[in-house]
Amino acid sequence: MKVVVVSAGLSSPSSTRLLADRLAAATLQHVDAETEVIELRELATEIAQHFVTGFPPARLAAALDAVAAADGLIVVTPVFAASYSGLFKSFFDLIDKDALTGKPVLLGATGGTARHSLVTEHALRPLFTYLRALVLPTAVYAASEDWGEEGLAQRIARAGAELARFTAPATLPGAGTAPDVDTAAAIAPRSPTGAITSVDPADGFVTVPFEQRLAALRVP
Repeated sequence: MKVVVVSAGLSSPSSTRLLADRLAAATLQHVDAETEVIELRELATEIAQHFVTGFPPARLAAALDAVAAADGLIVVTPVFAASYSGLFKSFFDLIDKDALTGKPVLLGATGGTARHSLVTEHALRPLFTYLRALVLPTAVYAASEDWGEEGLAQRIARAGAELARFTAPATLPGAGTAPDVDTAAAIAPRSPTGAITSVDPADGFVTVPFEQRLAALRVP
């Protein structure tokens, strides 16, 4: 089992990388997995070359393959102009359109002020929903004043547990052999037929008609 961490921080050391590392550590408290960190600043030249030539250099090709093969993703970007960074978006523009379908993705972002805290919902979540990823309910934003605060630690712990649940649900204490179907149905993208895409322990992703979901919610 493998969790891939994509960090778009530009400095070294980087608060973006620090948040990515803490999210990975929180996930590994609940699941036995191999982790790989992809630092996008080290691939900036290769990303630009790919856009110009149409062919990825070897290091970039390896990073794209790692993301496609991952059992779960942690993606963290600094905030630029109230959105994700251009480097972050450029990397995911190069991902195959089907590579993230159904893949659990934990979102994270860092910024200098709490005023950008909704960037995970207004920018990151729509991007990965478009890519048909299974975007987890808890996204973590860390402003400069959040570091060292209990609230950030709690959000990181909750997000890590969620990613662990969807990459290897049976490894969580008290978990059965099946994924959390109801939660998966609530956060998974809607299918082109207008039904809700859910998780089935035997068949993977299945389509559940709206009428069936609504009937289950009705009080007898």
